[in-house]
Amino acid sequence: MTATTDGSAGAVGPRAAAASTTNEPRPGGAAAPGLGRTAPPDAAGLDEAAARAAERAAGHLLARQDPEGWWKGDLETNVTMDAEDLLLRQFLGILDADTTHAAALHIRREQREDGAWATFYGGPGDLSATVEAYVALRLAGDPPEAPHMARASAWARAAGGIASARVFTRIWLALFGWWRWEDLPELPPELIFLPKWFPLNIYDFGCWARQTIVPLTVVSAKRPVRPAPFPLDELHTDPDLPDPPRPLAPATGWDGLFQRLDKALHVYHRVAPRALRRTAMNQAARWIIERQENDGCWGGIQPPAVYSVIALHLLGYDLQHPVMRAGLASLDRFAVWREDGSRMIEACQSPVWDTCLATIALADAGLEPDHPALVKAVDWMLDEEITRTGDWAVRRPGLPPGGWAFEFHNDNYPDIDDTAEVLLAFRRVRHPDPARLEAAVARGARWTLGMQSKGGAWGAFDADNTSALPNKLPFCDFGEVIDPPSADVTAHVVEMLAFEGLAQDPRTRRGIDWLLAAQEPNGAWFGRWGVNHVYGTGSVVPALTAAGLPVSHPAIRRSVRWLGSVQNEDGGWGEDLRSYHDEEWIGRGASTASQTAWALIALLAAGERDSEPVRRGVAWLAETQREDGSWDEPYFTGTGFPWDFSINYHLYRQVFPLTALGRYVYGEPSPGKAR
Repeated sequence: MTATTDGSAGAVGPRAAAASTTNEPRPGGAAAPGLGRTAPPDAAGLDEAAARAAERAAGHLLARQDPEGWWKGDLETNVTMDAEDLLLRQFLGILDADTTHAAALHIRREQREDGAWATFYGGPGDLSATVEAYVALRLAGDPPEAPHMARASAWARAAGGIASARVFTRIWLALFGWWRWEDLPELPPELIFLPKWFPLNIYDFGCWARQTIVPLTVVSAKRPVRPAPFPLDELHTDPDLPDPPRPLAPATGWDGLFQRLDKALHVYHRVAPRALRRTAMNQAARWIIERQENDGCWGGIQPPAVYSVIALHLLGYDLQHPVMRAGLASLDRFAVWREDGSRMIEACQSPVWDTCLATIALADAGLEPDHPALVKAVDWMLDEEITRTGDWAVRRPGLPPGGWAFEFHNDNYPDIDDTAEVLLAFRRVRHPDPARLEAAVARGARWTLGMQSKGGAWGAFDADNTSALPNKLPFCDFGEVIDPPSADVTAHVVEMLAFEGLAQDPRTRRGIDWLLAAQEPNGAWFGRWGVNHVYGTGSVVPALTAAGLPVSHPAIRRSVRWLGSVQNEDGGWGEDLRSYHDEEWIGRGASTASQTAWALIALLAAGERDSEPVRRGVAWLAETQREDGSWDEPYFTGTGFPWDFSINYHLYRQVFPLTALGRYVYGEPSPGKAR
């Protein structure tokens, strides 16, 4: 990739001022620049403004479709991706000046005024991100006494220094001797031998954690150290005591139990039988290689690819080995080169997700069902169907495959969310080969139904991936490591099943019952994969009404009241990522295009088209639209791990406002309704 793929190079400008502590959003939201609490136009004027905005947005989105039929916006996360990319290249001895310079430009641009780096736009400083960014800039030649570096190291020391950083950060530092391997949690490769029924076997972890942990068991066993190119004493609170002793938690609790287990595993590391360890590492290598995708990546996401490359290299795979060449080449494809010469690393790429959402948006905005752009999009998605068995079959043996992944290449891990949305997109398009489409729909619906968890809901990648034990491990401090069912994924599945004529199927009804039970007392639903309650509510309400719940249902009315109560004065909606760990932020934050659209989608599904909140929200979207039909959205509204790993999907600001405007202008899509 040689240029930004979303056409919005100017949308993400300098962050130093924007992300400063004085400009952070506060609970209660904030009006967009130049907008106060103004009355929307009269009904006729608002309808006309909404139709114009939808037409401009559709034109903008159509112009961004790839000739092959797909859409993809940039997937922006945080600078740890860029820092770890440089550290990997330094570890392998392939770091070049051009890559280093370009990455450093991006990392410097993201620094806050106080010297720290955040993990989302406008967010507070994060210690691990700050340590990794600082080390990356040292690799780029920035001296520690430079003002921006001195601010960063001072902030890091005040936050506890390297000793308080997350385990992953300290693993990267251990690779160069900046941290002792002995002071890290132990992760033995013999974990690969645990049977699938045994607690803490690798399939107890979510697929993203599983793909990361298996290669890290090899790294943990090998404990490599490359010569450090410089010291990092300035990042320790006390360089003479870099890892201050901490008392163990009581042995009667999970934390204390696993801390003592970790101590035992450190003893085992010293006495592990060599033949057993060698066999375990070789089996881990086979597991890794078997899961390498055709494009060379692992799972379509950057972190497992990085650690897989390191693990295989430590096991003797040289950089010219085909597996290694393909892996390194895949990592280069995560790079987005900006017009200013900077280079940003995407943690993942989202073409299937973006394409099905764009298809839904355009169809709901009035494009004819046989429009060439929609047909081309469906053609591309049909080619992306996954018809081979993956790791999901560990929990669902015998279930025939059929689904879609998030990325260009990820055949081992199709996901339920993408599959549901792809099928919803298919139902909006009149395809010239209906037999092929129907066969794919049947396979996808069958697979999705088969992935239902015991309680009636759906997770993202696996069924019944709910063990609480993996989150207790001292190693697992980097975010969510299991994949339990969530309201947003379950809602998308229920909506899809309703469109397939299965609203009364007992399995669908179990999903509906789960959703009704999951509603929070305030009337909202928690958002696992989007921020946060606005996303969850925007997902669930359309699903419930599509499945036949009347808009008068008490759950629907509670959600309507909640959305009205958290609407910002400017007419939009926003919710800050801090809502994941601070109740004061629930439903609160600066208005954004995507979150405003989610609220509108829910309210429209609830029959509130002519209500004051909807009219004000539609007016906000129309007024904040750019001349080219796009919207600006620096805030992060996507979630990898709640709070711990946040995402700005650059296409969200386009597809969701278009969907909301289209449904306002053309009415609600419904099962069996021709578009």
